[in-house]
Amino acid sequence: MYRGVSYSTSDIQRRYLSIVVNDDFEEVTINAILKAGATGDVGDGKIFISHIEEVYRIRTGEKGGNTLK
Repeated sequence: MYRGVSYSTSDIQRRYLSIVVNDDFEEVTINAILKAGATGDVGDGKIFISHIEEVYRIRTGEKGGNTLK
């Protein structure tokens, strides 16, 4: 139910995006998603923020934030 109207959520196409960025780009990324993804309709989605403890580049064994560049 949304504002007194019943919606079937099975009709809404769903996508799951997993995006990892350095802390410096967090706000820019959020704003870009909000700007591009907002339609004002039910089902626009949500953004969840979680912190990554560590990252490793498997090929080289390198670890840390530089692996995202």
